[in-house]
Amino acid sequence: MNQVSQIIRVTIWGLYLNLFLVGLKLAVGIVIGSAALVADAVHSISDLATDIVVIVGIRLSSRPADESHAYGHGRFETIAASLIGAVLVGAGILIAWKSGLSLYRQEVNIPGYAVLVVAAVSIVSKEWIFRVTRRVARRVGSSALRVNAWHHRSDALSSVAVLFGGIAGLAGWGHGDQLAAIAVGVMVSMVGLNALWKVFVEFTEGSVSGEEQKLIVEAIQSVPGVKSWHRLRTRLVGREVFMDVHVLVAPGLSVAEGHQICSTVESAIAQSMERPINIVVHCEPEADPDVTDRNRSSPD
Repeated sequence: MNQVSQIIRVTIWGLYLNLFLVGLKLAVGIVIGSAALVADAVHSISDLATDIVVIVGIRLSSRPADESHAYGHGRFETIAASLIGAVLVGAGILIAWKSGLSLYRQEVNIPGYAVLVVAAVSIVSKEWIFRVTRRVARRVGSSALRVNAWHHRSDALSSVAVLFGGIAGLAGWGHGDQLAAIAVGVMVSMVGLNALWKVFVEFTEGSVSGEEQKLIVEAIQSVPGVKSWHRLRTRLVGREVFMDVHVLVAPGLSVAEGHQICSTVESAIAQSMERPINIVVHCEPEADPDVTDRNRSSPD
């Protein structure tokens, strides 16, 4: 199964799960009058929307390069990630605002035991889909899928807040439900802001992580015939890494021999990376020490 198929498959799993949770949370939340549970349902609706955004974004970004997009369409995936982040921030602010107004008006709500059952189902199921989605995101190097995975985790965390709010209500504290909803809103917004920051780094030509750069350097240095290297540059375009580097080889090598070393460097780098990578290697002759010494000793 190729990477695009893996991403779409796990996203569809999440979409079906979110459909189930939206119906469950809305129905129970409305019946028992739980603001926190209805707020959690809104969060699940945002999950549902972002699942659709991921599928559309991945479909668009997987199109091959053409005349109008010589470097491919990977930025569509970045745009999808930014939309998910914006939805999270907006949903979190809305949830916290409405619950804050309810708390300000001193509205009392004790939802009952049903909210505990629904919250528990949500926590277990969303934590499961988070772990599955994150594993696939790491394997294929998808920024949109990674953000969507944390969206699933934020839903699980928000359900934890709902659970504690329900327990507080059963203990006789009538404002636990509203405070839980506010906590949900804050957590959702923070996840969204974190996602938007990562998108900002990518849009501003941010480099790959230090760990990935270390893998690239180790791959370059492992190739026989490479004397040294410099001018290593990397940038992200969706799931794909674009990079270029200058490698230094012995000055006496033929063009064909130098080209073979560069091709080996490209293969070594590609094998060291889990995500797709587009590599340009520039071959340069290493300074000949004998020639350098003669030049230094010759009169001006």
